[in-house]
Amino acid sequence: MRSRSPVIYQVPAREDVPLLSVRNLRIEFPSRRGTLVAIDDVSFDIARGEVLGVVGESGAGKSLTGAAIIGLLEPPGRIAGGQILLDGEPIHALPAERMRRLRGRRIAMIFQDPLTSLNPLYTVGQQLVETMLTHLDLSDRQARERAIELLEEVGIPAPRERIDHYPHQFSGGMRQRVVIALALCAEPELIIADEPTTALDVSVQSQIIALLRRLCRQHRTAVMLVTHDMGVIAETADRVAVMYAGRLAEIGPVEEVVRRPAHPYTRGLMGSIPVLGADVRRLVQIDGAMPRLTAIPAGCAFNPRCGEAFARCREVRPELLPAGATRAACWLYADDLASTPGTEPVEGA
Repeated sequence: MRSRSPVIYQVPAREDVPLLSVRNLRIEFPSRRGTLVAIDDVSFDIARGEVLGVVGESGAGKSLTGAAIIGLLEPPGRIAGGQILLDGEPIHALPAERMRRLRGRRIAMIFQDPLTSLNPLYTVGQQLVETMLTHLDLSDRQARERAIELLEEVGIPAPRERIDHYPHQFSGGMRQRVVIALALCAEPELIIADEPTTALDVSVQSQIIALLRRLCRQHRTAVMLVTHDMGVIAETADRVAVMYAGRLAEIGPVEEVVRRPAHPYTRGLMGSIPVLGADVRRLVQIDGAMPRLTAIPAGCAFNPRCGEAFARCREVRPELLPAGATRAACWLYADDLASTPGTEPVEGA
């Protein structure tokens, strides 16, 4: 019998505490030109069994936030401020060995490319069994039976035969199902899913989305779903956080953000999506591009691309403000807007 890894003590779950709390997270990258701030004062919670969608353009900081949570920041990136709490316990400054044991057991990750997670030299069964033996108190036989059950649960046909197949013997959609089984095999409390459907056909995307949501409801697993696809968010998430230039632009219930977006950036994202049956001659276009880390403007980072920007937007960074059922980092929702001079939108901005 192989030796077991030390058991990780888990604090009993408290229903009044979010499973994951990110508080004022700041991620920096030292460079020759100075320190670049990639994530700036980002805060959000995820409850047990909840799917939080994190959406935005490439470079918004979505994947970087997920990597920080699971402890996979690439050097020289570093967490320079804020806290990451798992069930009320800080995990952002854990020693590497403790974080390694936490990763996979309590937090798992699903990558965009399944081959990133699967070793081509080992069968999928060997990889599932090894993960369970590392984190759970099971015998080899129990782990193999559990692996077969998981493969069946995620929709792999003939799991008793396919468990001894190698990753290259599976299609892209089936490999992604195997990766989901691998993420679930140690019964984690939180899954970071980084663009899990991007490389898949539309029909397979729908199957993976339905599978991920069903499994999370059954296991009460919390999910942080990172994607640039608002369609995936609308189908899967309970709440959505919209990121722009390393900051939160808007956060709220998915129905409200999709149907009644508050932040001008979110409205631009939603307006750029075709709607079946709608008589629209031209989709909304957001002019310009995401600013580089070396050239993030003062005030609201979105102000150079915003058609509703006014003087304050160019000078003072807005915090998240109540905007109906959501919260938006936009001065349009400030209580004193009507009485403040210079708040008229600048034409042609």
